[in-house]
Amino acid sequence: MILTDAPVAASQLSAALVSSARITPADSPEDVHHLVFETHDPSFDIRLGQCLRLRVPGRYGQAWHERLYSLADLDVSDPERTEFALLVRRCHEIDDFNGERHPGVASNFLCDLKPGDRIEFSGPVGHPFPVPADRHSPMIMIGMGTGIAPFRGLVRRIYETLGTWDGPVRLFYGARSGLEMLYMNEQNADIAQYYDEASFKAFQAVSQRPHLSVLPALGRSVEDNADELRGLLEDERTHVYVAGPEALRSSTEVALARIAGAPGRWALLRQTLIAGGRWHEVLY
Repeated sequence: MILTDAPVAASQLSAALVSSARITPADSPEDVHHLVFETHDPSFDIRLGQCLRLRVPGRYGQAWHERLYSLADLDVSDPERTEFALLVRRCHEIDDFNGERHPGVASNFLCDLKPGDRIEFSGPVGHPFPVPADRHSPMIMIGMGTGIAPFRGLVRRIYETLGTWDGPVRLFYGARSGLEMLYMNEQNADIAQYYDEASFKAFQAVSQRPHLSVLPALGRSVEDNADELRGLLEDERTHVYVAGPEALRSSTEVALARIAGAPGRWALLRQTLIAGGRWHEVLY
């Protein structure tokens, strides 16, 4: 979600860049960075699944430009500081009037930062992705693009911080190309280390044509696992997490409605998930 000319928050926080690593190959057209920041502000309190509102220098006469980014990782082990990570894809915008291509304001500013440079932000924004209290609870995660960011932290938390997870964890992730798989590609396969966990399975969906939307491929990947997901959706312990662009919500619901089968069955299941606090989404 881009918030151009949005009101400036009453209380701005700041953080310094610790490291910036490009996680896509140097010859890839996709330039995605994993950025680690640290702040010593005691008022900063955020959880995985929430977003930060970053404020960067604007252009075209705008003093500031604001954009929301979801948290990719969080380290609060040191009481004197908080370390957090963002996943940022360098973007470009097409002028609707003349068709000219311009670098995205926030993404290019962030990707060009050097260690020690500072950012201003406010937040958190949105509801955090909670870890179910019952370790036998099934978890269904559906993400696209940089929507993989909060899932990376969530998966690490249940298998590293908590040590294990007894319920099935199913991650469905879509990208326009294999090089856009981000934390699931060969160069940065840190999610792959959890493939040995008996309860974890990840399903990658890549668009057949890189210039087209990956949503159909992701929907097919979800529907290909209909038999298992149908049972999980009917389990009253199951939590569903959705993260990515706004269009992902409707695409996901279409796929899940087909899996549910009978007319109106998905509407009832979704209402039950929401009422029970088991439906979670971060959409941009």
